[in-house]
Amino acid sequence: MTAPQTLLYTTTGPIARITLNRPERGNGITLDMPQELARCVEQANLDPTIHVIALAGNGRGFCGGYDLVESAEQPSGMRPAEFVPGSPQDPAVFARNHDPAHTWDPMVDYAMMSRNLRGFMSLFHSDKPVVCKVHGFCVAGGTDMALCSDLLVIADDAKIGYPPARVWGVPTSALWAHRIGVERAKRLLFTGDCLSGKEAAEWGLAVESAPPDRLDERFEALLARIARTPINQLVMMKLLCNQALGAQGLQATQILGTVFDGIARHTPEGYAFRARAMAAGFRQAVRERDEPYGDHGPSTFKG
Repeated sequence: MTAPQTLLYTTTGPIARITLNRPERGNGITLDMPQELARCVEQANLDPTIHVIALAGNGRGFCGGYDLVESAEQPSGMRPAEFVPGSPQDPAVFARNHDPAHTWDPMVDYAMMSRNLRGFMSLFHSDKPVVCKVHGFCVAGGTDMALCSDLLVIADDAKIGYPPARVWGVPTSALWAHRIGVERAKRLLFTGDCLSGKEAAEWGLAVESAPPDRLDERFEALLARIARTPINQLVMMKLLCNQALGAQGLQATQILGTVFDGIARHTPEGYAFRARAMAAGFRQAVRERDEPYGDHGPSTFKG
């Protein structure tokens, strides 16, 4: 496999480790990252020595979502390392499709974002279990990877949630209701509020939270216990549990979520948010979005 550029892949005994590796950008998601993620998951699945996959992030947090400094501030949008000219991943196509002066083609949007979702869902569809470790922050598109994992271990003081529910985004993985129930999912998505790591465990989003200085210890302990189980048993247990979500119509809901995500970027408010990001910078636009809610930055204030 060609060495990935946005993450690291290593193995330690029966554990395959996938580590998001863009710490200078908060491990921001590019169009290349979901594709590289899927290739690493497949490599782990085909390795007969691997029992479990560990997903984590380098730097001060797990993942701050899509690298919107690129796609919100620049007319050319996100630029993959390689793309087919004229395809939905072509920056020129992206820019034209996000220009209010031109007609928006929702299926071009869907074709681009659905490919990202497939990359994230490689974690969900992985033959072998995936355990995700969250420290610092896991927000916006970063939650797609965390929620597509099978189990989540999180630092007590981490921040996790989907603030773009306030403007310019809809979670394409559509797993919030499945993970924490419809009422609690509505509580978060109606406000864009976030949970602390402790709250994530209390709400059932994470299987465990731990003090930051014990997070690695607790994460490794869980990985070691899973790694003791035969691979064939792990595959059967995962397929059995995931079948319940399939029966609830997850695939159809994800199509809706992905289309809605495109719509959210083409509403009057969505256009205004991007215009503000292009004029003042994405970080300032986010600050102005979040300050009325009182939770800009690491805060998980909820009123």
